[in-house]
Amino acid sequence: MAEDYNEETNEVETQSDKDLVSFVVDHCDKWRDWRDTNYETKWDEYERIYYGVWSAEDRTRDSERSKIISPATRQAVDNRVAETMEGFAGTGKLFEITDDGLDQERTDVEMMQSLLLEDTHNNAYINNVSSIVKLAEVYGTGIGEVLVKTEMERIPTTQAMPGEQGMAAVGVTEQEKVVVKVKPVNPRNLLIDPNADSIEEAMGVAVEEYVSLYQIVRGIESGVYRKVDIEPVYEGDDLDPSHLEETTYQDDKVKIIRYYGLVPREYLEDLENGGDEVVDLFPEHSAADQVSDLVEAVIVIANDNQLLKAEQSPYMMEDRPIIAYRPEVQPGLFYGVGTVEKGYNMQKAIDAQLRSHMDSLALTTAPMMGIDATRLPRGMKFEVRPGKNILTNGNPAEILQPFKFGSTDSSNYETAKGFEAMLLQATGTLDSSELVKSAAGGGQNNGMGMSLAMSAIVKKNRVAMASFQDDFIIPMVKKVAYRYMQFDPDRYPMQDFKFTTFSSIGAIAKEHEQQQLIGLMQTLGPDSPIVPILLKSIIGTSSLMNKEQLVMQLDQMSQPDPQAQEMQQQQAQLQMGLVQAQANELNARAQESAADAQEAQARAQKLITETSLLDDKAKIDLIRTLTANINTKDKNEFDKRVKTAEMILKERAIDSNEKIVDMQMQSKQNNA
Repeated sequence: MAEDYNEETNEVETQSDKDLVSFVVDHCDKWRDWRDTNYETKWDEYERIYYGVWSAEDRTRDSERSKIISPATRQAVDNRVAETMEGFAGTGKLFEITDDGLDQERTDVEMMQSLLLEDTHNNAYINNVSSIVKLAEVYGTGIGEVLVKTEMERIPTTQAMPGEQGMAAVGVTEQEKVVVKVKPVNPRNLLIDPNADSIEEAMGVAVEEYVSLYQIVRGIESGVYRKVDIEPVYEGDDLDPSHLEETTYQDDKVKIIRYYGLVPREYLEDLENGGDEVVDLFPEHSAADQVSDLVEAVIVIANDNQLLKAEQSPYMMEDRPIIAYRPEVQPGLFYGVGTVEKGYNMQKAIDAQLRSHMDSLALTTAPMMGIDATRLPRGMKFEVRPGKNILTNGNPAEILQPFKFGSTDSSNYETAKGFEAMLLQATGTLDSSELVKSAAGGGQNNGMGMSLAMSAIVKKNRVAMASFQDDFIIPMVKKVAYRYMQFDPDRYPMQDFKFTTFSSIGAIAKEHEQQQLIGLMQTLGPDSPIVPILLKSIIGTSSLMNKEQLVMQLDQMSQPDPQAQEMQQQQAQLQMGLVQAQANELNARAQESAADAQEAQARAQKLITETSLLDDKAKIDLIRTLTANINTKDKNEFDKRVKTAEMILKERAIDSNEKIVDMQMQSKQNNA
């Protein structure tokens, strides 16, 4: 293998190094040409719209003189960024992690979450994520690069002085600390395989940018980069984050390409098949042969020709440290659609209407004069201003004539306001003032219109937050957690985590939900047991500084007082005793009533028996009476006595039956 020696650094540049640099740079050049052809012109215009910078190519007509640019798109972008960041960091926690359902041990994920939250707060994640979201809304795609660095942390300490009792020395202790940061990357600095629609499916992805020369030198000195003879190079402003500056600083800059992706295994010198012979599956120098036997690698190239770093992917998950967020995904394409692109047509209409209005004002408000030039003094420079004396050769009324082009139409400005409302509707970022106007609609259904408009915004907000969570938050948390577990295992134990993250919702959606909960509380009333739960939800989603204390106070209020609880138990026991005594009394009364009924029934039975005995006795007495003292002379006397006795017996039987019936009725009433 051919080798070139660098006399100053004694570094060997192998043919594999040259082939590797050529492979990466050639692919990056192709990807850059495709990106610039399709997106560079649009991105330039989107950038000018957002920052309010006028350019001659943005004219809506040739005769246009005004350079005004409406801030409607910027307002929409800022509203969208604010809503997204409110959902990301509005609760104070950047994310929440929940372990998978099969994991019975919950303390590990709680420890991981607390450590990640501490490190993210210390490493400016909120500012960096906000910049990524803003890039996504302006250009359609926001890019973040996960970088792992080792920094020296200085900690103020005190140490006891040997031999000096009660004396301590004050100083600083230095220790190495692994830091994982998320760096915003402008889409102009990202190169990706056009055949892919995601980072993972691409052959490779690269970040190219200008960095300061001292950073490269420091990396060479620390052993991160190879020893090469590096020189500052500046080739143009194509890689500058913005194209709005008239001049850019060009000194002490080095062009760097950080490539994360697949490269031929044979190009990595120390991974060249371990000395084994390479088996060619495809014809030599064919298209398939160039992309066969690829391996995931990290390549760093300076100035398109100097290899600073080449190694197989050092990350344990072999994932690429690039995260992409797109507010709206275009199927089959990597680059998405942002707020500026959504409101582009309405922005052009607003600018055209406002500029037309401003040009009309210039014609109708500025003084213009029709002048007979032959009757003005020779060499006179004519101008109109207060207190100006104008010399004429003759009657000024005949020489000077005020000239005016019609009048300015006042409806131009109202039309522009209508276009602005349409822009905010198109981007789904209605602010509070425009929301009232768009939802009112006149008539008696203003409240219904407001509710419908709010529900539409809440739904759009939820969809946007779900996309932001799936495309950005979850990949970011996973990559950061994996980097910490790999490079700082003492602080982050290596475990099999399967977690999902949950983000909140935006400010407008929060206000809408809180109003609904407040209305529900008013409907339920203060005595409902659900009211404390709803109040806790309202406080939990608010932006109050002491909301945690309020939630704790609510929890304490919801817990019963031990003394009150004991008193309630005593009252309940007394109440139960009273109820039991009343029940016993009722049972005793019932038993007494039953005994009385049985006694009455026995008395009735006795009376019935006695009555029947009296009847028998009466019959016997009657028979005796019939047979006693019979007059033998009168033959019919016995028959007469018999008839009289039968009549008496019938009357007594009727009286006896009536008494029996009365006794039975009385017995039934007593039993009832």
